[in-house]
Amino acid sequence: MQEHAIGHELKWHTSVWPLILSVGILFLLPLAFAFYFVYKMPMMSIISLGIGAPLIIISIAGWIKEGLEDAHGYSMGHSIWAMPIFILAEAMLFVGFFVAYWAMRLLSPIWPPAGTPEMPVLVPVIMTIILISSSVTIHFAEVNIEHEDRSGFLSWLIFTIILGAAFLGFSVYEWSELFHEGFNFKTNVYSTAFYSLTGFHGSHVLVGLGIFLSVLLPALAGRINKAFVKSASIYWHFVDIVWLFVVSQVYFW
Repeated sequence: MQEHAIGHELKWHTSVWPLILSVGILFLLPLAFAFYFVYKMPMMSIISLGIGAPLIIISIAGWIKEGLEDAHGYSMGHSIWAMPIFILAEAMLFVGFFVAYWAMRLLSPIWPPAGTPEMPVLVPVIMTIILISSSVTIHFAEVNIEHEDRSGFLSWLIFTIILGAAFLGFSVYEWSELFHEGFNFKTNVYSTAFYSLTGFHGSHVLVGLGIFLSVLLPALAGRINKAFVKSASIYWHFVDIVWLFVVSQVYFW
């Protein structure tokens, strides 16, 4: 809930979506992981995912829709400075994953552990090129919107979405190949760290694509909010930077 002063009158902006998002995250992450890895209850884990994932998607869509329809522009005005704060919190989550990985990597007498196949080299390089290119395309989209070029903005935004989707496609392909080689979540400590880091990053890419779609659909109807585009771009650059850490640590170290 946010307080806004208009003249001498206080206006309150309230939203139920952050609460729903928090409930979704609770079911999707800690409960699903606990049921699967700690309590060995895969069906309960699936049920938690079935509850958490839709709640997260619905709440993100509702929150964005609410912001885009805000008549006074409060949500969009706050998004420019709120996004870096959100990114800082997300960065701390990644730091936790990396610290755990570094501790295992440095304290292990043998690395990689037994059961680890030879990790691919070409696929992560291609994925890196794709994701870096998407940072360039979203930058060009921003440049076009600053010059009031709606057509150019839409073109570059669509290119960005295509590149992000291609990145996820390569990630799914890679996971599938590794699973076929018997390298799954429970193979060893490296596999757990690998899937946790790449999967957590992939979830951020998926969220970024959802944000871009939330920008694209109103833009096709002629409604473009520059503040929202800027916030989305900031988030996407963060996702790209994190990938450089992920790819350098889990593939090439």
